[in-house]
Amino acid sequence: MKAVGLMVMLGLVGTGVAAAQERGYADESSSNFKVGWADVLRVDPVYDRTRGAAREVCEDVPVEHRSDEHGNRVAGTVVGAVIGGVIGSTVGKGDGRRAATVAGAVAGGAIGNQVARGNDGYYQGVERRCRMEAGPAEDRVVAYDVQYRYRGDVFMSRLSYDPGDRLRVRVSIEPVE
Repeated sequence: MKAVGLMVMLGLVGTGVAAAQERGYADESSSNFKVGWADVLRVDPVYDRTRGAAREVCEDVPVEHRSDEHGNRVAGTVVGAVIGGVIGSTVGKGDGRRAATVAGAVAGGAIGNQVARGNDGYYQGVERRCRMEAGPAEDRVVAYDVQYRYRGDVFMSRLSYDPGDRLRVRVSIEPVE
């Protein structure tokens, strides 16, 4: 009889624990909490902005080399003056020839200077120039700020996932001393 009574009593205790767990209560002997469901009111993603990896960008650009401007102009002036003087010396006789030679040298020098000035720079070829550029910025979600309501009270938590419309919550109850 005692054995039957003990078995009935254990059965009732077991049924009570199962019913408590079914309602969301945990085993009261091990901890003091229950699990419930809260309605999610708002989910805001939290972003982290990251920079992409730096990369090298290269391009071929035309390179122009300039010769010595002063040297070219002097040489052009001298050559122009000599040619102008020679041409001027073929014109006229006596003092007129001398004057034509001087005028030819002055005119030839001016023309030679202008020609040399126009040939100061020349195109040499292409040169490869490289520089480092940062990759594009990227926003990625790192967490979610979640606002939810449990039994009329509103709470806020940061979660690593988007909970959807409902959120499982652990409710702990402890006496205030």
